[in-house]
Amino acid sequence: MKILLVEDEVSLGDSIITFLKKEGHLCEWVKNFNAGDEKVSLYQYDCALIDIGLPGGSGLDIVKALKKNNPKTGIIIVSAKNSLDDKITGLDLGADDYITKPFHFAELNSRLNSVLRRRNFEGNKEIVFEKIKIIPDKQEVSVNGKNISLTKKEFDLLLFFISNKNRVVTKESIAEHLWGDEMDMADSFDFIYSHIKNLRKKIIDAGGDDYLKSVYGMGYKFSAQ
Repeated sequence: MKILLVEDEVSLGDSIITFLKKEGHLCEWVKNFNAGDEKVSLYQYDCALIDIGLPGGSGLDIVKALKKNNPKTGIIIVSAKNSLDDKITGLDLGADDYITKPFHFAELNSRLNSVLRRRNFEGNKEIVFEKIKIIPDKQEVSVNGKNISLTKKEFDLLLFFISNKNRVVTKESIAEHLWGDEMDMADSFDFIYSHIKNLRKKIIDAGGDDYLKSVYGMGYKFSAQ
């Protein structure tokens, strides 16, 4: 999952980023309002963790910008302000959840996974697409009932495709989802082809169909037809 953390407390931010990376998430971290506002205007994320009290502005305004520009992004408000008004305001703006400092990182990770399931997979713990079954929490994938072994990039790529099934996704959006904002500096996306080729081969070798179609000049579409 690609996650944006907007948090000005350095020690807490360091700990959150370290934990989430160990859990396999791709993370970007900014420490003030302006940087957070810029990030959500330029890039897409699966989920954003947003502190309310930020240098330069309110995290609630970043929530507003996200709901306007990227309504599919899940939002969890992270704040020391344990007031009812903050919770109500954040949730009314469209945030998915609210967690109050201090918190256990395992709880934060569970909330992140819950937001992803609700947003992309209707709350299901198992994702089924044709002959493919995925259990995201265990990072397990089977095709025709047969478990297949995917690398972390291949697993994230499969989830990204199924989250966007029947839509054309560009090479740029794939690269940004898997490698983060640093992909702005890349002058070629050739390196994603090997991941796509390997994923397609593993699915077909296990008895699945070729769900991945190239769309000339645009990108790829994952569909049953």
